[in-house]
Amino acid sequence: MRLSAIPALLLCLGLAGKPGFGQYKSVNPDVSRVVSDVSEERIAETLKKLESFGTRNLLSSAKDPLRGIGAARQWIYDELHGYSPRLEVSFDQYRVKKIEGSNSRVPRDVDLYNIVAVLPGTIHPEQRVLVTAHYDTIVLAGPTGAAPNNGETPAAPDPDTPSPGVTDDASGTACVMELARILSQHEFEKTLVFIAFSGEEEGLLGSSLYSAKAKQLDQKIEAVLNNDIIGSEISGSGRTENRRVNVFSDDPMDSPSRTLARYVREIGERYVPSMRVDLVFRADRIARGGDQTPFHLEGFGAVRLSSPQEDFSHEHTATDTFAHTSIPYIARVTRVNAAVAASLAWAPKAPVVTQEVERNGQKTTQLLLSRGESRYDARLRWKHENPEADLAGYVVVMRPTTAPYWERETFVGDKTEFALPDVSIDEWVFGIKAVDQAGNESLVSPYVPVPREKKTIDVR
Repeated sequence: MRLSAIPALLLCLGLAGKPGFGQYKSVNPDVSRVVSDVSEERIAETLKKLESFGTRNLLSSAKDPLRGIGAARQWIYDELHGYSPRLEVSFDQYRVKKIEGSNSRVPRDVDLYNIVAVLPGTIHPEQRVLVTAHYDTIVLAGPTGAAPNNGETPAAPDPDTPSPGVTDDASGTACVMELARILSQHEFEKTLVFIAFSGEEEGLLGSSLYSAKAKQLDQKIEAVLNNDIIGSEISGSGRTENRRVNVFSDDPMDSPSRTLARYVREIGERYVPSMRVDLVFRADRIARGGDQTPFHLEGFGAVRLSSPQEDFSHEHTATDTFAHTSIPYIARVTRVNAAVAASLAWAPKAPVVTQEVERNGQKTTQLLLSRGESRYDARLRWKHENPEADLAGYVVVMRPTTAPYWERETFVGDKTEFALPDVSIDEWVFGIKAVDQAGNESLVSPYVPVPREKKTIDVR
């Protein structure tokens, strides 16, 4: 944990010696058990099976029982269905029309199948935590197989060309399936959703369609943990690194995606101390993309977990095989996912730090942050409707406006208002999170100033 001690601040607030919550920042044994259940052997078996289909190109055979995307998706469906009777497994199907252009990777109409397994929550089933990856593969022209640095899209070759795609992205799919197997043996307060997307290599098709539908249905998606290329520990330059994972998240600084990234870092390192979780404050690698982006664009918190050491000589080529991936590394990243998904699915809902008010006949959003009666204090208020029975209380977090991570935290108990005397609201970023008796923490709800609207001024 990278948590700054703040005795000086506590003394000035008159909080020194005030009893706190003993379980806060402790390790929940239930989450630890979930993390420890991740099996390298099961992951290896999944990778070998996915490789055995030869290709999982979106345009490959849908009817061959042994080879191609049709056989692969049916096997994934059957495996997920067999993990637990509580898992609701389905195909999320679309008919994608031909995309015009000389470099099009969809030169004809094609059926696209996302594979979705839902584990319903017991208390807040409307709140959803997604663990995702893509199961489709592609082989591209060129010596490296990777997209050119200028961001252009290479034309797709024959879809029946061998395209094993073990690191990209059977590694992520194995993570999703392993977590579906483990987590479906438990009950969670929130709903967990495990998704293997298709059409990622053709332009994030499956995730774009799914996220747009989720937005239209007004689904309450708290988090999307997208895993893409989590099997590479040796880069093409020969550098080896297997104790670090990159987590990409899109702007702005306190977007839902950036808030989720900080949570992944905090919880991931708490439960998997052998892994360093490095945040990359970018949507993705430069000129490249992943299935987290469509969710971010729809307003959901979404991040990408990915290896910092990619080997471009194997990506999008026929040599992206089991022999060129790392099972121990995939397992470690899967354990980080397990900790985050389980913690969040067991945690209380995040507090609400805004309210709707009416001004001049129009509804507007008001931040529940003010300068207090003195006009020199920080007065924080928040709402938490229907608080959970095991709620322990709330934590105030803060950081300087230029700091990337929360630097100061104070457990304030079961109250919905807190004042920081003589603390300027202009110089600090504040947030609130809820914590239960087992130490499970919600996402932070940051106090993000409501932007001013651009004025149009009439002149003569």
